[in-house]
Amino acid sequence: MAQPPAFVLSVPETPEDQGLQEPSPYDENEVHDSFHQLIQEQSQHAAGEWLELRPREPGAGTLRDSGSDQEPLLRPEDAPHHSTATLRILACMPSRTIGRSRGAIISQYYSRTVKMRRASRPQLRDVGRSARPSLRMYDLELDPMTHEEEEKRRLLVKELRGLTEGQREHMLRGMPLSLAEKRRLREDSGTQSGKQGARPDRRGRPACWSRLRFACILGLHSLGLALLSGLHALAPWRYALKRIGAQFGSSVLSYFIFLKTLLAFNALLLLPLLAFIVGVQAAFPPAPRGPHPAFTGLELLTGGGRFTHTLMYYGYYSNATLNQPCAAPPPGGQCAPAAGGLPYNMPLAYLFTVGTAFFVTCITLVYSMSHSFGESYRVGSTLGVHAITVFCSWDYKVTQKWASRLQQDNIRTHLKELLATWQLRQGHRSRWGRLRQVAVLGLVWLLCLGTTLGCTMAVYTFSESMIESPVSAEQDLLALPLVVCLFNLGAPYLYRVLAVLERHDSPGLEVYVAICRNLILKMVILGILCYHWLGRRVATLKDQCWEDFVGQELYRLMVMDFIFTLLDTLFGELVWRLIAEKKHKTEGKPEFDIARNVLELIYGQTLAWLGVLFSPLLPALQIIKLLLLFYIKRTSLMANCRAPRRPWLASHMSTVFISLLCFPSFLGAAIFLCYAVWQVKPSDTCGPFRSLDTMYEAGRAWVRQLEQAGPGVSWLPWIHRHLVESTFPTYLVSALLMAVIYLNIQVVKGQRTVISILKEQISNEGEDKIFLINQLHAVCQRKERARAGRTQATEAPQDQLTDDSGAR
Repeated sequence: MAQPPAFVLSVPETPEDQGLQEPSPYDENEVHDSFHQLIQEQSQHAAGEWLELRPREPGAGTLRDSGSDQEPLLRPEDAPHHSTATLRILACMPSRTIGRSRGAIISQYYSRTVKMRRASRPQLRDVGRSARPSLRMYDLELDPMTHEEEEKRRLLVKELRGLTEGQREHMLRGMPLSLAEKRRLREDSGTQSGKQGARPDRRGRPACWSRLRFACILGLHSLGLALLSGLHALAPWRYALKRIGAQFGSSVLSYFIFLKTLLAFNALLLLPLLAFIVGVQAAFPPAPRGPHPAFTGLELLTGGGRFTHTLMYYGYYSNATLNQPCAAPPPGGQCAPAAGGLPYNMPLAYLFTVGTAFFVTCITLVYSMSHSFGESYRVGSTLGVHAITVFCSWDYKVTQKWASRLQQDNIRTHLKELLATWQLRQGHRSRWGRLRQVAVLGLVWLLCLGTTLGCTMAVYTFSESMIESPVSAEQDLLALPLVVCLFNLGAPYLYRVLAVLERHDSPGLEVYVAICRNLILKMVILGILCYHWLGRRVATLKDQCWEDFVGQELYRLMVMDFIFTLLDTLFGELVWRLIAEKKHKTEGKPEFDIARNVLELIYGQTLAWLGVLFSPLLPALQIIKLLLLFYIKRTSLMANCRAPRRPWLASHMSTVFISLLCFPSFLGAAIFLCYAVWQVKPSDTCGPFRSLDTMYEAGRAWVRQLEQAGPGVSWLPWIHRHLVESTFPTYLVSALLMAVIYLNIQVVKGQRTVISILKEQISNEGEDKIFLINQLHAVCQRKERARAGRTQATEAPQDQLTDDSGAR
């Protein structure tokens, strides 16, 4: 689509107008007087005339007079006829003077250097007027534009000599000059300072000490940068994300960014669990409950056997008050606290640590969601983004060849996405095509929901059969996770086949629809499993440690999900690529399924959050799983997959992923854990909450102990009663979180409105400038015509006198 040509004003360089891009104070005064003179002439000669603004026609670059069909007043071919005053005004406009010439830059940094030196030298009012340098004096005495720049440069060098070496280097580094000019300034200002000898600094120390201190600081800074780069090199996404974004676009890149975000969330969740639960219990191990079974290797899949009697599960943790080693243990095995020991209530620490970790995770999720929403929806319009990408995207600090190629690929992929988005907006379907698409969409949704319902009923039936028929071998426990993972793997492929019938115009809409369908499937299956664990299994495992069974079930689901992900990567991407290469069809390589892979990440993270209460080390297993997934998916993506056939700009994908992680996933896990803490009776044979009606009773028992301790700690029971037991703080915190989200949304909307208003104002100011230039040009033309008329009027009597004298 051809864009209308932009207005360009070409001003010729005449001998009298040379150097107008850097006006001196004398030139500015002349321009000021010329402008006032033009305004006065306009008020005198243009009284009663009014130029009306007309709508700009396509292809027109200027404004026209009202009531006439003449050509625009200001055209490129008319530019050579501008008067000197008009050219002076145009040359003194900020867009033509700021940062355009070397002399202006030198003058600007001379002023900065003078301001920097004022703190270390006497004030100008204490110096005689004859000793003060004056740029105006030099501008008046010297020839304009030839010696003026050299004089300003000499003054800048003089002022740079008075600065310290660090200040001088910082000032020279920030000047927008060429390297040769900076080198000249550094040599001229450095040689003279070297001849002056070692001058003391502000504190009276010699200059060599300042240089030594500066060298030490510079060395420490370089060492810090080296250590920081080493820490960055340990991260697996140091350069991989740039390469993925350059070759596959922002849509595929959003998956790996989301994986990196999940790593941060799991690390944040694991740290307090390791510090206050796992580490403390490892320092004070409980008495063994029986003989430990031998390690067979099957525990890596089932999570049972040897792992049952370790820190991995809930049942290993004691319900006693942990302390330093006791002085004399009684025969019964219970250790009495030693004198001066620090008591540590393990049930209370277990409950409050898990609750605090979940609360911190909730706050972090809400903040990340609001921040991501603000970053992705802040830009109000994409007008001109193609030109910005073409002319302003290159990073000139890139020096290596491979980095330059990577940046080229990144810019090319981004342009493809922008052009695909623009082409998508141009296409429109007919009414019959829309009706047909709605009918097909409804049919496909019915089939998908039916598939989801069938998978849910199958999982429920199989779980009930597992309860009715006792498990005889440990490997039989893998049956339910195997069935669940089969449904989670097969149903998304069926959804993908049905999505071909829909033929969505937008690739982004296709991904969002697939995410919605997979999310419904996985959340419904997890809901059935939660009912199976807390409803049916608690009733059947009354005399056993049902918390360990739930933790092992979640462990098995996580391990089987990882195995099926590896199998899907092997057969769904590698084998497909090998078949395509065998048939010599490079276009047959599979595309990276963003929806299914992202939902696998959300599903695995939900399992980790569900199992925190029953297996405190489950976030550590999730971190290992995510790290392996990053390397495996990255390798498979580079070797087996190709870029999307229809590129699209995934500007809001990160926001959508964080939102799905927050509301369906985290909110569901929080409800599950709150129900387990407040309503379900713990096991009587294991865990820190044995012999209690609910896990929440541990907090109430601690409050009763504090009430009997004395009035010194009476404020702690009050805090527990009014902030923990009361539901009002929970509702208040929820309302505050919702208010923060709402305010962020409103702030973003306001910013978009302000951006649109400012863009309109900038456009109007451009129209104002064109209007003023046309007015000045018209005034100058009238002035020239009036001057020419007066000249002709004075020449006519002289010609008549000459004719009369010749006749006589």
